[in-house]
Amino acid sequence: MSRRGFLQGSAAVAATAATGLPSPGAAQGKRTFRWAFNAAETGFDPAQISDLYSNYVVSNIIESPLQYDFLARPAELRPRTAAAMPEVSSDFRTFTVRIQPGIHFQDDPAFKGQKRELTAHDHVYSTKRIYDPRWKSPLYSSLGNSKLVGLDDLRKQAQATGKFDYSREVEGLRALDRYTFQIRLAEPEPRFIHNLADCRVFGAVAREVVEMYGDDMMAHPVGTGPFVLAQWKRSSFMVLERNPNFREELYDARPPAADVRAQEIAAQLKGRRLPMVDRVELSVINESQPRWLSFLNGEQDCVNVPLEFINQAVPFGKVAPTLAKQGIELDRIINPDIVVTLFNMDDPTIGGYSPEKVALRRAISLGYDIDEEIRLVRNDSMLPAQSPVPPGVIGFDPGFRSDMSRFDRGAARALLDTYGYVDRDGDGWREHPDGSRLVLSMACESSQLDRRFNEVWKRHMTALGLRIEFRVNQWPENAKNARAGKLMMWQLGWSASAPDADTFFAVAFGPNKGAPNYSRFANKEYDRLYELQRTIADGREREAAMFELKRIFVTYMPYKVHGHRFVNDVMHPWLAGYRRHPYARDFFKHIDVDPAGRHGA
Repeated sequence: MSRRGFLQGSAAVAATAATGLPSPGAAQGKRTFRWAFNAAETGFDPAQISDLYSNYVVSNIIESPLQYDFLARPAELRPRTAAAMPEVSSDFRTFTVRIQPGIHFQDDPAFKGQKRELTAHDHVYSTKRIYDPRWKSPLYSSLGNSKLVGLDDLRKQAQATGKFDYSREVEGLRALDRYTFQIRLAEPEPRFIHNLADCRVFGAVAREVVEMYGDDMMAHPVGTGPFVLAQWKRSSFMVLERNPNFREELYDARPPAADVRAQEIAAQLKGRRLPMVDRVELSVINESQPRWLSFLNGEQDCVNVPLEFINQAVPFGKVAPTLAKQGIELDRIINPDIVVTLFNMDDPTIGGYSPEKVALRRAISLGYDIDEEIRLVRNDSMLPAQSPVPPGVIGFDPGFRSDMSRFDRGAARALLDTYGYVDRDGDGWREHPDGSRLVLSMACESSQLDRRFNEVWKRHMTALGLRIEFRVNQWPENAKNARAGKLMMWQLGWSASAPDADTFFAVAFGPNKGAPNYSRFANKEYDRLYELQRTIADGREREAAMFELKRIFVTYMPYKVHGHRFVNDVMHPWLAGYRRHPYARDFFKHIDVDPAGRHGA
């Protein structure tokens, strides 16, 4: 047996043992795309999800009126279920959307054997669900910021009566006719149109489906998109199959002229009917090693190279020669995202706005070495952050500098000493200014990579004389606890869903407390500036407001922003058309797999 054959054989054993999944090949003959998540999904009801992994599934089943061109850079919006781009009023308060006639939902028992056409009423109903208290939608805070006229009144009525009145027409969201709906905002919002490309916000589900499945909606995504959910083994394995009802849609991406690889993809696939694959198999493989070995064995068609294998697989940002000989290619971008450690501002230990509490969070930030994390754990695959705004979105300022990523242990110790966090009993650990025991508590997941992050945190907090403990749970449970304000500290990430900084400022906006404001931060001046920047066009006035938002963010430190990650996607030669889009999640329809190439590997 060759060394390659030995490694691949070992990979099969390791991956199967780690995941307990059926061996790939169960769908021989079909064009099947295989991909692995590194964290568990939560479910597939667009109104109830906020995590990236669930969104990947939902975005390929349930459709929004708009979508992003798959290859255009900078990002470009195009119609999806809409017949054309929306009509937008000059004051950015009214958006009129006309959808295509003749689009049908996938077959489902909820429709009692009838073909069910998509209508404007479905989009109105689906977005109203975000305001219905029954669903506890994590999207309510962010959509509520947009002030759709009359919808908050509907929500308040439901809170008082216990029932949301879906039949009541409101000015802010209504169907004008069977194929036209209109959105009216109380205030201008120049960038609101990007919400129309988010299937969680404006994706269409049918009322019959919701009424049939009720509280089990997370397991029953029924949409008009190119795929249907065929199998779900929670936190383990998902299968999507081609939707036989999907309308004719042809590949027509428009890449920039200077992007040679994207031009080659567009030329190769232009005119092909979508989707090109018959089946998508999604595994959840939390641990990096079995996920990487699964890719090497050809059981995954592409993978974001785990941090532990960056130097081995893509040294200096190029595919290693041993992988290049197998035809493996690299797609590398700086993801428009942030990695943060949240500090719960309501927590009695780490939260609060008094000078000593601010000093504690700032000392923790100054005493943690981001460069060490990047060098030793991330293998130089992250840029240190100066603010919560990542490169690639409107609002990023490459000239902005702050203490966010500064490492200064001496300054951190001085802050702690000055504000009374000292060791009073001589045991080597600092106490609170009132003399009570001080212990930091970090929520985390169970992977080996999490343990490496924990080691860095432990080392640097110990050097400051701060105790830190780690509480292990699954990602969905940590997210649930974060929304409820039950975590003291937790390291997580946010990815942009639109090319604008608003997403990242929203994580500290007071009315968003719980989600996406996991930190539960509240500051009147921050909130005022946040609302201001939403209503004004891009330009100097908005830039000035965003500068002040960044300054307040760094001053109070509701989050320690670590950095912005590189994504190093490597893919086998039998996978065609793959590019990571910075904002879109509905890419399954844009790729193709050559079964003969895979089986001949």
